[in-house]
Amino acid sequence: AALGPLFKQALDFLRSQNLDALANGRHDLAGDSLFALVQGYDTKPQSEGFWEAHRRYIDLQFIVAGTERIGYAPLHRMTLDSHDESRDLSVLHGDGDFLTLTEGCFMLLWPEDAHMPGLQADRSGLVRKIVFKIAV
Repeated sequence: AALGPLFKQALDFLRSQNLDALANGRHDLAGDSLFALVQGYDTKPQSEGFWEAHRRYIDLQFIVAGTERIGYAPLHRMTLDSHDESRDLSVLHGDGDFLTLTEGCFMLLWPEDAHMPGLQADRSGLVRKIVFKIAV
């Protein structure tokens, strides 16, 4: 089954751009229906991370460079702490599993998926990442 034209547009963007040359920040591909957040940061210990989820957007998180550990848990296993509608950000607590993503890997996160991004694997390191926000 196809994921739809917005997913194709995101993947076409990855294929057509010089990812190392993209400026950090928001890049509109289809207005608020699809945009890319280009980020660069140092990963942090799990103790400094937090569980989050989004109601209006699917995240396609692509690692351009570096290594990042990301937590994952089904939303129904989490407890809601707060939700900021203007930022489409639910802050949660609970337990989950963790995956390590390296350069060229991606993770697809639906509104029913809680996640804890930005974590260090063995030690802190610089990550360059593109998060596509795809409207549901």
